[in-house]
Amino acid sequence: MELLIILAAVVGLYMAWNIGANDVANSMGPAYGSKALTLKQVIIIAGIFEFLGAVLVGSHVTDTIRKGIVDLDGLIAAGVTPDMFVYGMLAALLASGLWITLATIYRLPVSTTHSIVGSVAGFGLIVALTTASSGIGDIINIGKLLTIAASWIVSPVSGAIISFLIFIIIRNKILNQENPLQHAERLAPFIVGLVLTIISLSMVFKGLKNLNLDFNFPEALAISLVVGTIAGIITLFWVKRYKPKVKDEYQQVENFFKYIMILTACYIAFAHGANDVANAIGPLAAICDVVKSGEITAKVSVPLWILALGGLGIVIGLATWGYKVMETIGHKITEITPTRGFAATFGAATTVLICSKLGLPISTSHTLVGSVIGVGFARGVGAIDLGVVKNIIWSWILTIPVAAVLTIIIYNAIMFVV
Repeated sequence: MELLIILAAVVGLYMAWNIGANDVANSMGPAYGSKALTLKQVIIIAGIFEFLGAVLVGSHVTDTIRKGIVDLDGLIAAGVTPDMFVYGMLAALLASGLWITLATIYRLPVSTTHSIVGSVAGFGLIVALTTASSGIGDIINIGKLLTIAASWIVSPVSGAIISFLIFIIIRNKILNQENPLQHAERLAPFIVGLVLTIISLSMVFKGLKNLNLDFNFPEALAISLVVGTIAGIITLFWVKRYKPKVKDEYQQVENFFKYIMILTACYIAFAHGANDVANAIGPLAAICDVVKSGEITAKVSVPLWILALGGLGIVIGLATWGYKVMETIGHKITEITPTRGFAATFGAATTVLICSKLGLPISTSHTLVGSVIGVGFARGVGAIDLGVVKNIIWSWILTIPVAAVLTIIIYNAIMFVV
């Protein structure tokens, strides 16, 4: 029993490492590519905030089947025993990790959420195919899979449109003016206030439920407006005392946006740690619960050591292999400057908030890639490396089926051995 938990912990740590190497690197790509942060600074800042998000705000109760992609009652009705369930979750974790490792080797940003969903769906598929009494629709939620497929379009397109518009506004209102620094200083309090309002709204409205701080939208909006107003006032006083270190006005404007990029990067890292650590610890917590109790349950508690393990794995992944995907997001899709990087990250955060409020299917990873592409489009199609974009889209499409097939292979191998 203890050996099985240790094995599951190792595989869970491996999955968390992959999340750091791919998903976190994806999120921090614009900050790195725009030179707002060096690689060392990215690792330190993202490492701290990812770990804090995972441990402090990461879910202490998780669903055993990620995103409801597989029906638990359907699995039990099909004759899945606790042992089979444990081996299935172990296979799903390992398969998902292997696919993300492969994507990272080729420097392709993929969705770790979609990867674990595809892996769990693979377990459900092999159960359905080997059980005469159950059909695929009795176990796998086809509607959920179609929703995820829709996010391949909704996420990047929404991110691209909003980030495109944000950068166009920055270009027209600041960069194309005769005195760009003067216009930047005049708009700075409004920009910072708006950024802090959106960040606070995203955090308060969605990110604090795990701490039992579940505000409704009007309450969250009121709190966020107060935070944004205070931030704007502080920025107003800071701008009056700001003394540029360089003479070039355009460089001064870019330096100003570096500070906002760092602020946005801290938020993205914290929110990512809080939300996506579940991709590694969800199946791990389920395995530990079933091993100890001998029963399959829909919701399981997550011990602090599992949250810490997930946070640690994410930090190690970012520090060791994170540069691979950061290079793709920060340099290979299009050239990123602080103003463009700000438009991309702020556009992505805004897109996720709006789409979540509207109930539209969204992937943060795909949204950020779309946002970077949108900023590139503002300079013309020639500013984008379409070959890199094509490879990224193919990796998105392949994520769920490849993860599912790998799970089936690994699960069969485990069952053959045991």
